[in-house]
Amino acid sequence: MGTTNLDELLNLPAEARADLAMALWESLDEVQKGEELALSIEQKEELEKRLAEHEADPTSAIPWEEVKKRLKSLD
Repeated sequence: MGTTNLDELLNLPAEARADLAMALWESLDEVQKGEELALSIEQKEELEKRLAEHEADPTSAIPWEEVKKRLKSLD
């Protein structure tokens, strides 16, 4: 795809870009989707580490509402 085509697509309204993204994703078959969603070894190791940390101290978890509140305060 040429840069001009990409630039034109990126200038579409947000809803049109979202629709295009969904259409592209849906054009993949299940094997392709699985390949795209597969975690790397490093990602798997990081998830295992974080799960172990949480299981060792479940009280360290931050409720989702608090996370959203903190993120909104960054704006």
